[in-house]
Amino acid sequence: MFILELFDKAPAGYHDEKSDQSTLKLDNSRQTRITFAHLHQLRMSHDVKKLEHEKKLEQTAKQYAPAPEAGGAGGLAGI
Repeated sequence: MFILELFDKAPAGYHDEKSDQSTLKLDNSRQTRITFAHLHQLRMSHDVKKLEHEKKLEQTAKQYAPAPEAGGAGGLAGI
């Protein structure tokens, strides 16, 4: 979890309360079945995470890129 996730609302599609089946009851001893809808949801979340990771890498590369060379008449290079 990132610190920004505490303050910003999650974008649409991250959590769907209708399909949340995380709480199991004691009488439910069956093994859960993975459907094509579950697989599609997993694939979509993987794609979203992949795009977010690529954006984060781009921002990090921009942040830590070397400073551009100061060339021109405004510098103190002639002193």
